[in-house]
Amino acid sequence: MAFDRLEAMRAFCRIVEVGSFSRAAQSLNLAKTTVSGQVQALEHLLGVKLLHRTTRKVSATAEGTAYYRRARAVLEDVNELEASVSRSRNAIRGHVKIEMPSPVGSLLIGPSLPDFASCFPQIHLEISCDERIVDLVEEGVDCAIRVGQVSDQNLICRPVGLMRYCLCASPAYLAATTVIARPTDLAGHTHLGFKFPATNRRHLPTLTRGNEQFILDQLPTMYFNNGGTATAATVAGLGVAFVPRAEAAMHLQGGSLVEVLPDWHMESLPVSLVYPPTRDLSVRVRAFSDWATALMAGNPLWALE
Repeated sequence: MAFDRLEAMRAFCRIVEVGSFSRAAQSLNLAKTTVSGQVQALEHLLGVKLLHRTTRKVSATAEGTAYYRRARAVLEDVNELEASVSRSRNAIRGHVKIEMPSPVGSLLIGPSLPDFASCFPQIHLEISCDERIVDLVEEGVDCAIRVGQVSDQNLICRPVGLMRYCLCASPAYLAATTVIARPTDLAGHTHLGFKFPATNRRHLPTLTRGNEQFILDQLPTMYFNNGGTATAATVAGLGVAFVPRAEAAMHLQGGSLVEVLPDWHMESLPVSLVYPPTRDLSVRVRAFSDWATALMAGNPLWALE
């Protein structure tokens, strides 16, 4: 009886997710009549209507929406329990919701996802790339990658890498202006600035060489809150900018950007994996976090020093 109820919960959740009895039955490799019967039995057991059914659409009722949230959590716990006693990666299954900054998603995680999918085919990722700092608990996020200092002391924080930066300009811009031989020469150049999206605070790039230090504090002509946009503006010849090295790498290799003052070191920002406060990290979230950690460790643009 308990097994039948579990299968009925699985069928109901799948219907809510795909919006169709037919598609749900197909994905579960069951007959449509079987899926329909499971849901009817579940509604009878609970004494409530879980789904609105029309000839064109199936959607959850208010009670169905509330039941779906709890049922999905139960099913994921069952999947995790099965995975914890199995040696097969294929047994690790479920849904993982992840939040990360756009540069991390587009430059590191995204291009490597085929490897993750090959290793963990039963884990379904929902990745949100955003520059804002979301409330993980409120928005139901399992795991986040954060760049910079993590101010929320309630989160579990695991340092995994570094976002390295460099000072760049386009060849056309440099050819039309005075030579930049030392940091003080930057005062005579157009500077593109960056503001942190979460705080709108201006970032002041710091250059170091040995015991020398220089803070680039001149007023920028433009501000950006996205590394990709700042890099694109720099490639377009608008000025000198402090951009993520991972973002600039292909442009430096292709010649559309030139590193300015390469003998001076620019500070890096820490990259961390953060989780909501929880007693026990799920197997599926741990699988992603361990994979992402190894991915950064193997990439010189992101690895911890």
